[in-house]
Amino acid sequence: MFHTILGKFVRKKQQIDPQMKYLIVGLGNIGYEYSHTRHNFGFQALDYFAKENDLNFETKRYGDLALKKLRGRFVYLLKPSTFMNLSGKAVRYWLEKEKIPIEHLLVIVDDINLPLGTIRIRAKGSDGGHNGLKSICQILGHCNYARLRFGIGNNFPPGGQVDYVLGEWTDDEWQVIKERLPIVADAIESFVLEGINRTMSKFNLKQ
Repeated sequence: MFHTILGKFVRKKQQIDPQMKYLIVGLGNIGYEYSHTRHNFGFQALDYFAKENDLNFETKRYGDLALKKLRGRFVYLLKPSTFMNLSGKAVRYWLEKEKIPIEHLLVIVDDINLPLGTIRIRAKGSDGGHNGLKSICQILGHCNYARLRFGIGNNFPPGGQVDYVLGEWTDDEWQVIKERLPIVADAIESFVLEGINRTMSKFNLKQ
């Protein structure tokens, strides 16, 4: 699918206007052992979006990439293969390679500071102690990019944060996640088609 969409423009020798490009990044860790963990919600969100839109990811530099054309806009979906702590390398590479404006970047990330299933979308902000966001901020040199934070709760004892975020969803938690994934997918489309301000107004209320 990725090559099919881009191939049409290569054959016609047309250039895609960078203002029509968007980069949606889901943060997570590569490997089967991490696929169903709480810390991989970003990957899970993009997998759901790709499945609903009949997209396939292809392994590219620094990550797996899929591409969707949405009402004339080109939406790049990126699952970094750098592991969480080096996510910024993948984000910077694809922003620069495709000349995507920083205001067209949306990062999807898990957040222990929000109750399970809560969605918070912001135009910018601190890394909040999240290593993936921290890496992006450090490598870009700022934190002025949009992010969708998804609450995974904090039901863990003192000192148990690592085991909790790298632990797998319980059956009850996964039922909540499945109900929220369509909303996250709608938020991605809203970000591309309507912009960050409208998306914040619409989806920060859907709790």
